[in-house]
Amino acid sequence: MTERLGAVDAAARAEVLALAARAAEVDGVGAVSEAFRLALGPPRDGVVHLVRRGDDGTLVGYAQVAAAGTADAAAELVVDPSDRRVGHGRALLDAALDAGTRSVWAHGDLDGARTLAASAGLARSRELYRMERPLTAADATDPALPQGYSVRPFEPGRDDDEWVRLNAAAFAHHREQGRLTVDDLHERMSQPWFDAAGFLLVEHDGRVVAFHWTKVEPGSTAGEVYVVGVDPAEQGHGLGAPLTGLGLAHLARQGLATVDLYVDGDNHAARRTYARLGFEDVALDVQYTVAAP
Repeated sequence: MTERLGAVDAAARAEVLALAARAAEVDGVGAVSEAFRLALGPPRDGVVHLVRRGDDGTLVGYAQVAAAGTADAAAELVVDPSDRRVGHGRALLDAALDAGTRSVWAHGDLDGARTLAASAGLARSRELYRMERPLTAADATDPALPQGYSVRPFEPGRDDDEWVRLNAAAFAHHREQGRLTVDDLHERMSQPWFDAAGFLLVEHDGRVVAFHWTKVEPGSTAGEVYVVGVDPAEQGHGLGAPLTGLGLAHLARQGLATVDLYVDGDNHAARRTYARLGFEDVALDVQYTVAAP
């Protein structure tokens, strides 16, 4: 039986994260997204938690619906590897659809996820690539910015509102990133990986016009191009390549071995740019969507 909850306590959160870790070890790809992990806890607007347990009370599967009740409702789900192929995945998917889910994310484009999506009549609608490249000593030097532009680190308490405004402008057509609020920013700033020194802001005429936010999980040898954004009014001024290079230089100076990033499959210009910088495709996440009536 699937239980529907508006929140999960600390014990249940730990169970879900442990289950996700077991799935990631078997599947070779992260089972859940960052947004999924952040929402594991107290009640949040639009977040629905779906839990399945075995006869002995052990957690065997979990799904989460975000933006429930809206046209953008999306879900992720994970089933313990030792409890797969007995109907838990389909039961969780059906419960998510009953909760209003319009789409489901499948991390890794695995055969099991394709089969599950097809069984429910969901259509492949979006692809998100993870690209990766090595970091070398040659990356450690900051590239030059166009004349009149300068770079500095993010200053908590000073730049919060301005960054949220810039992020919304840069990602106005992005369903998730462009909707981040100051509270969302602060939640990410509270995570163990946050480092203001790796949150780089580019200024022009006294205004913040672009940013490159890097991320390094504690103990990891890999860095991430977490988010790169440019004010639409500054497009075409040659900021793209040096902006990316500034973040790579920051990560390289920390002695990290590799750097990765996520980019939408239909963002062909960005994918070409990253390929020219030496990034290669290493993984693929797929969104499956309910067919239009």
